[in-house]
Amino acid sequence: MCTGKCSRCLGLSLIPLSLICILANALLLVPNGETSWTHHLSLHVWLMGGFIGGGLLALCPGIAAVRAGGKGCCGAGCCGNRCRMLRSVFSSAFGVLGAIYCLGVSGAGLRTGPRCYSNGDWIYPFNNSTGNYLLNHSLWNLCENPPHIVPWNVTLFSLLVAASFLELVFCGVQLVNAALGVFCGDCRKKEGGPR
Repeated sequence: MCTGKCSRCLGLSLIPLSLICILANALLLVPNGETSWTHHLSLHVWLMGGFIGGGLLALCPGIAAVRAGGKGCCGAGCCGNRCRMLRSVFSSAFGVLGAIYCLGVSGAGLRTGPRCYSNGDWIYPFNNSTGNYLLNHSLWNLCENPPHIVPWNVTLFSLLVAASFLELVFCGVQLVNAALGVFCGDCRKKEGGPR
């Protein structure tokens, strides 16, 4: 596969993943769709790993990769495509950093568990469980409020972990692909040229 076509495919995969991360982080801000609990959210929700890292920092490389794989009007020909590929290299490097940030914050959020009302105080009841609460559903009843906060957090943080892992892989592949595109060029033939 040519570096341009590969860039386009990777970019078209990164864009929906980044939108999924943004949506998952937005849903974490409103447990069960209720805004009355927002002042008791866990630190991992406020770190905005899905919005900043997996969202914005992965959306930019996705768009840059689509542009690098296209035949745009800015900088036509071999040199123009190499410039777009170079921009995609730098953008993909930031995407890798964003995906690592999202993966770290979301993984830590899964391990620590949600902040909830338990035993008369707002605490992290699963903080010392090293993630064992994920498999023991009977422990989920320790959280009295917000209702169903544990499955809400587990589902959305798991989605963020999976999406950011895929973003990390795709941005890493695009980083290598775009670097090859800068140094070797694109293997696609020009339309209208001699064959």
